[in-house]
Amino acid sequence: MRTRYFGGLCLIFLCMASLCFVVTGVTNNEDASALYLMSLLWENTVPTNWMSGTDPCDSHWDGVACTDGRITSLKLSSVGLKGALSNKIGSLTALQTLDLSYNKDLTGRLPNSIGNLVSLRILIVIACNFNGHLPTELGNLTNLSFLALNSNKFTGPIPPTLGKLTNLEWFDIADNELTGSLPVSNATQSGLDKLVNAQHFHFNLNHLSGTIPPELFSGNMNLLHILFDSNEFEGQIPTTLGLVNTLTVLRLDRNQITGSIPSNISNLVSLEELNLSNNRLNGDIPDLSTLNELQYIDLSNNSYNSFKLPRWLTDSKELITIVMDNCSVSGFSSTNFNLPVLQTVRMKNNKLNGIVKIDISDSSALQWIDLRNNNITEADVEGRTTALWIAGNPICNPGTNLSSTKSCQNIVSEKSYETNMAQCENNKCSGNLTLNPRTCKCQQPYEGILKFRAPSFSDLRDTERFKNLEESLKTKLGVDAVHLFRLHFDSSDYLIISVQLFPVDTELFTRSEVIQIGFNLSKQVYKPPEGFGPFFFIATPYIIGTEESSKGLRLGFIVGIAFGAFCLALVVIITGLYALRQKKRAEKAIEIHKPFASWGANSMDSVNTPRLKGARWFSFAEIKEATNNFSESNAIGSGGYGRVYKAMLPEGEMVAIKRAQQGSLQGGTEFKNEIELLSRVHHKNLVGLIGFCTEQGEQMLVYEYMPNGTLRENLNGESKLDWSKRLQIALDCAKGLNYLHELANPPIIHRDVKSNNILLDENLNAMVADFGLSKLVADTGVNAGSKSHVSSQVKGTMGYLDPEYYITQQLSKKSDVYSYGIVLLELITGRLPIEGGKYIVVLVKNVL
Repeated sequence: MRTRYFGGLCLIFLCMASLCFVVTGVTNNEDASALYLMSLLWENTVPTNWMSGTDPCDSHWDGVACTDGRITSLKLSSVGLKGALSNKIGSLTALQTLDLSYNKDLTGRLPNSIGNLVSLRILIVIACNFNGHLPTELGNLTNLSFLALNSNKFTGPIPPTLGKLTNLEWFDIADNELTGSLPVSNATQSGLDKLVNAQHFHFNLNHLSGTIPPELFSGNMNLLHILFDSNEFEGQIPTTLGLVNTLTVLRLDRNQITGSIPSNISNLVSLEELNLSNNRLNGDIPDLSTLNELQYIDLSNNSYNSFKLPRWLTDSKELITIVMDNCSVSGFSSTNFNLPVLQTVRMKNNKLNGIVKIDISDSSALQWIDLRNNNITEADVEGRTTALWIAGNPICNPGTNLSSTKSCQNIVSEKSYETNMAQCENNKCSGNLTLNPRTCKCQQPYEGILKFRAPSFSDLRDTERFKNLEESLKTKLGVDAVHLFRLHFDSSDYLIISVQLFPVDTELFTRSEVIQIGFNLSKQVYKPPEGFGPFFFIATPYIIGTEESSKGLRLGFIVGIAFGAFCLALVVIITGLYALRQKKRAEKAIEIHKPFASWGANSMDSVNTPRLKGARWFSFAEIKEATNNFSESNAIGSGGYGRVYKAMLPEGEMVAIKRAQQGSLQGGTEFKNEIELLSRVHHKNLVGLIGFCTEQGEQMLVYEYMPNGTLRENLNGESKLDWSKRLQIALDCAKGLNYLHELANPPIIHRDVKSNNILLDENLNAMVADFGLSKLVADTGVNAGSKSHVSSQVKGTMGYLDPEYYITQQLSKKSDVYSYGIVLLELITGRLPIEGGKYIVVLVKNVL
């Protein structure tokens, strides 16, 4: 009993402790507390920068995005989460995006409280290990447009309440253990027939049963894909399917459907794939000559009335694959199958007889004709015979002219495509590293399985097609190289491809890069080349070095606080212990490293040591290793102060390192100034200072890495910034400057606002950078209410410099506002502030 009592108290104090940690942060208290408590239930790692004592929004936790202090996006795909999803998820009521995909050890039920997330638009939990029934509360999420719950272990029926999700466009519950019938509307409930905006019904690979309700479909629907394959549906195909003329993929195969194929299937004029195989269909096959877009048809393994090969099939101009095994096909049309794009014909185990005429020219796309086990007695074969398989026919009996050819032998599987690695055959890698097929360097790839659920082709040796897929993945996901291997079709006729994606110029991806790639695949942001059809991806968790140990340290820290809180007054003790711990760590670091012992010794500067608030000191050896000895390949920029290098810290974080050179324009005063200012200000639109180095006479600053460089760089040449993005950048800069002017204590004047000092992150969000020239309002010696502040020396960049400041030497916030106005003119015109000796302000004024 005492043990239970003690455990209960500890849990209460844990909750209170988490609240105490976030009450002073930018993040909404309830959001921060909920997220922190959720992370405690995950048994192993969360991203390394999810640190106790930091604020999720203010500290830019990996995978967390915020708006006005509310957590609006939580993307944690492929991070190796283990444990259950807490009911506290329901407290994140501003959440719009939730992606927990590819965490195979994330288990338990989907909490009922998820129904509280009424702002949610995107919910993705692909390839986790969730189980139990789908909560009926999902029906509360009426703003949902994208719902992907596939590849888990969900059981029970589909809740009728999902019929309330009338904004839903993507609906994927495939590859689970769901049972029961498809719910449709009646007097007491909504049903799936109400989802008229849905474009994707992916219900395949479950145990759904009963008839497919005719009420499910109507002419008001916008469905593109209906994937009902590999269930236990019975009864007839509803004729209402013929009303959904937007359909491009229809898979009803591998069920127990009976009756004949409705003739009005011919109304589906946009249909590209039709698969009705492995059912109990009978009757006649209707005329489908109106399906001019049809690329793949599979009617095999049913019990139709005996029929001759229809002319509409052999005359089709778009067909790539024809599969009609065991279909009671008799006779043989006088055709050579020399259709423009036809690759594969499979008609084994039928009643084909007489003479078959086949002419496979070298220019033909035809790669595979399987006519085994028929009654073919003669063949007129010209051109390539390597694609023809006719074993089990009389024509292959001993003594016939084809009996000894390869065509009469059993099929031997041809080797499928694989990315060429021949150039790397002499290279080896150790541990988790793998050879990059382009550079032959050892890197840690992001890998997983691509599953294409309705490809239009069946030839796995098509080099050009798979090279296009490689290039598409490389370009659209922003990776350095792609390795495709182990290509095969599984028992459901899905194309399975193992994929490895390699990082650009570094040994491994950052956590934020992994999360973004995972989201681009799970949310279907990535679109494969034509012919591959609908897909989904299952990733292998991507563990970055030190993450595995971080969770234990974090839990130990919290438990220690909780125990202390049990013994003494909670808030005082937690605050005291935390402050004491931080103080001792700082004192120890200073004692060991003495980072400012030689401050200014190698320069003409004579300044006091900076007063720090959280910036980390790096040794010269650490910086040297992270930049690969300041390799030119790591250099990403330069200026009067020196050079900037891209670097990877040991814990896997990507950073930018600014290294001053001898004689640089930035002296010790400016260096100290930037450290002090950036260590005291924190805002999502101000670049974050991670640390600095002063060893061996060096002056180096370590910033968070901005992969899209400066705003100026993005305005040069062929800009990728559309007007909406330019407006957002303008707002981001304004928010950063407003924070400096109005919310920082004391206020700060930047003094060098320009497009080269505005950096863009991976999503083109803007952050103000470079605070070497900045001034604290308090430093001027003038009271805060004064309208202007005296500065002993005018500093800034020509073209951006406020004329009033330049003439009067009176520095004020208005000086930054003027410079910001020049940046706005750059955003609008794309021009430099001074071109050919002419100022952009004068040019714009003349035009106006």
